[in-house]
Amino acid sequence: MELPENRGITALKADRQRRVDPIQMIRLAGITRTFPVGGQPVHALRDIHLTFRVADYGAIMGPSGSGKSTLLNIMGLLDRPNAGSYQLDGVETTTLGEERRAALRRDQIGFVFQSFHLVPRLSASENVELPLVLAGTPPRERRERVAGILQVLGLSDRAHHRPDQLSGGQRQRVAIARATVTEPRLILADEPTGNLDRASGQEVLRTLESLNARGLTLIVVTHDPQIGGRARRRTRMEDGAIVEDSE
Repeated sequence: MELPENRGITALKADRQRRVDPIQMIRLAGITRTFPVGGQPVHALRDIHLTFRVADYGAIMGPSGSGKSTLLNIMGLLDRPNAGSYQLDGVETTTLGEERRAALRRDQIGFVFQSFHLVPRLSASENVELPLVLAGTPPRERRERVAGILQVLGLSDRAHHRPDQLSGGQRQRVAIARATVTEPRLILADEPTGNLDRASGQEVLRTLESLNARGLTLIVVTHDPQIGGRARRRTRMEDGAIVEDSE
């Protein structure tokens, strides 16, 4: 007999088996997002069509207010579009209930934000372990996975340091470790170097790019053309619309 808490996971696996193109990670078609302001609709996203393949390295660029963060929130299943289709790893997400969206977000997506969002009283390893604790991962497996990702990101010697004992670049790498310890297939990074000096920012970008080289799909949202220029795929937005998309 299937337990109630497993039904969402079972349905999600069935959705994945019906995927049409297994090498297509993200497919946005006709995505529109509006917000009511003063009784009038404000168009944050206008008819967005965008596709990223598995292991793509994409940058979404544009000035403040261009719709970058709104698009990121939709790709990260933190928000829903008013219209259009969003397929993530072959699963149509716009028709999913909240439980199945949460399971997909947990299993498939790692988030890296401008602010590190680390828990101050926890050590680096404890911060990285948090998503595994919440997912119910057994303690032994948690320890092995945390030690493994800290080693990959060059943080083993900082495992027992609290965030206030780390440099900005190290704190962001801890945040990246936390985002990837659950082994997602997609990393969404929102201005990941915004709070860092140039040297630390370059270090963080190299860390993200090394994960992309291992097969993770990486999408970076940035207003900085130099950062965007590092990506293989560059998408520029203005006033909620895509005005340029190049490789």
